[in-house]
Amino acid sequence: MRLLLDTHALLWWLTDDDRLGRAIRDRIEDPGNDVVVSVVSLWEIVVKVRVGKLEADIGQIVDEVRRSGFTRLDVGTAHLVALGGLAMHHRDPFDHLLMAQAIAEDLVFVSDDRNVPRYPVQSVTCSDTQGALPQTPPG
Repeated sequence: MRLLLDTHALLWWLTDDDRLGRAIRDRIEDPGNDVVVSVVSLWEIVVKVRVGKLEADIGQIVDEVRRSGFTRLDVGTAHLVALGGLAMHHRDPFDHLLMAQAIAEDLVFVSDDRNVPRYPVQSVTCSDTQGALPQTPPG
């Protein structure tokens, strides 16, 4: 399984937050799975630090992402094309681009955002207790 962590899922993983359920932790820890962190999440963290909504050290986060063996995903043309085709069910540009990346790269998006099920993206919730099986996208 190839997992793309939403920004909050990444932060919960790094801080060992209980909101990240056991089933998802098991999937992230499974060496047979590829865990992906988007540069979009790193950008979102920096933005939230700059506006005072989050205290974090981006250098430490990047180092820990690398130490964890996660794959970093940059933004590419295919992601922007997928983004252009997404509906505007809500207005979070970070979420939109992360979901577009998941769609374009055929990744399972790990997120507790209540808007995600409204989009055509494979996803699992952070608190999923059903073995972290992907939800079928609408449409």
